[in-house]
Amino acid sequence: MALQQSFFQQCSSAFTPSPAISRPHFSILVSKPTVICCRASQSQTAVVNDKIDDRVVERNDIRLGLPSKGRMAEATLGLLKDCQLNVRQSNPRQYVGQIPQLANVEVWFQREKDIVRKLLSGDLDLGMVGLDTVSEYGQGNEDLILVHDALDYGDCRLSLAIPKYGIFENINSLKELVDMPQWTVEKPLRVATGFTYLGPKFMRENGLKHVTFSTADGALEAAPAMGIADAILDLVSSGTTLRENNLKEIEGGVVLESQGVLVASRKSLLQRKGALDTTHEILERLEAHLRAVGQFTVTANMKGSSAEEVAELVLSQPSLSGLQGPTVSPVFCKHEGKVSVDYYAIVICVPKKALYKSVQQLRAIRGSGVLISPLTYIFDEETPRWHELLSKLGL
Repeated sequence: MALQQSFFQQCSSAFTPSPAISRPHFSILVSKPTVICCRASQSQTAVVNDKIDDRVVERNDIRLGLPSKGRMAEATLGLLKDCQLNVRQSNPRQYVGQIPQLANVEVWFQREKDIVRKLLSGDLDLGMVGLDTVSEYGQGNEDLILVHDALDYGDCRLSLAIPKYGIFENINSLKELVDMPQWTVEKPLRVATGFTYLGPKFMRENGLKHVTFSTADGALEAAPAMGIADAILDLVSSGTTLRENNLKEIEGGVVLESQGVLVASRKSLLQRKGALDTTHEILERLEAHLRAVGQFTVTANMKGSSAEEVAELVLSQPSLSGLQGPTVSPVFCKHEGKVSVDYYAIVICVPKKALYKSVQQLRAIRGSGVLISPLTYIFDEETPRWHELLSKLGL
């Protein structure tokens, strides 16, 4: 009884007759008459008469979660900077920042797995993480919506790897691994992994019944050599580390192809004021920038009697068609007091890999004064991902 009294004193703020719960608040879960658990939370989710209140917490800012460290953190900040969305921190040791171009957005730096958890709890509205993290910690929760599923950074795969030697020397596919007679109830396949949701799910779906998982973080490649695991399930980029530790991937052993994604809370998008509009702007900027990556604007002057003649010359070259065709504009010159058109300026969009070839082809048709500029954005018609998002939200 004394223990219960001490516990109630620590959580006294949870016991209030007011129906309005301010953040941070406490929600109380009663599982047995004599056992009471108190949980601190930033989200406005309470249990009242066994019913869950899923309202989002009332606040004016839109919270965007970004990875706090590692290669994903650097790549995410780099992408946002390239999209003219610079994240500013008053102090690099602080976990909060701002994006001046998005006045209502508050940036929170968190571990990737905590970003997913806080999206589910309502403490964040948007997040940029790897798809592997969303899949592992989101576990198919319908409140998580992928706004953009291919941000073109952080590419890797969640893959099963086994030793190249011993009983695995001639095993090269998942089917062969599953069919090995060694795996029994008494001696199951031992897999070391940090993916304790995706790993068992993958094995069940592929018919491997006798398997156990040990949780581990980092340096999983050493586990088979140390004799504490038969295989590992881990993220792989180039595969170099696996090869250096005498491990190999097998056919059919890839659980998930992953890269950076933009993910959102369904409740936030539907209920939080401004969240959907902010998401739309971020999505537009990301799409327009990714479309522009590797593209250059090429401007040149060409002599010709008409815009049509110049356009025909440009389109006769295979690398000069641009996105939809060249833009041709008259260049006005003044000779002996008279304004005339002797040259036309052409503007086209050219991919990086065809850049030098394009310059050569322009010279071949008497192009001169060639200027080349990298592109930041290519805004096209409304992005299909926006319509897909609205459809997922039932809007």
